[in-house]
Amino acid sequence: MNKTELINTIAESADLTKADAGKALQGFMQAVTETLAQGDKVSLIGFGTFSVTKRSARSCRNPQTGKKMDIAAKTVAKFKPGKQLADSVNS
Repeated sequence: MNKTELINTIAESADLTKADAGKALQGFMQAVTETLAQGDKVSLIGFGTFSVTKRSARSCRNPQTGKKMDIAAKTVAKFKPGKQLADSVNS
């Protein structure tokens, strides 16, 4: 499912126009992005939790050339599904 299909599904299930559903989705994505950028987490009971974690710097080898490479430390976004979502996917 892509963004357009998601907007259409939201519009149908919530009885909204596609424009309003698009604005709602954009608002949700912006709120989650801003919260994660501040280092906080977003918990949606039953659905899941969006959070950030720090990955430390590490070194590895390029499998094609065998050359040693250094990977810089960075902060990454994570999503952990809630029990209700996990159960519905696994049933």
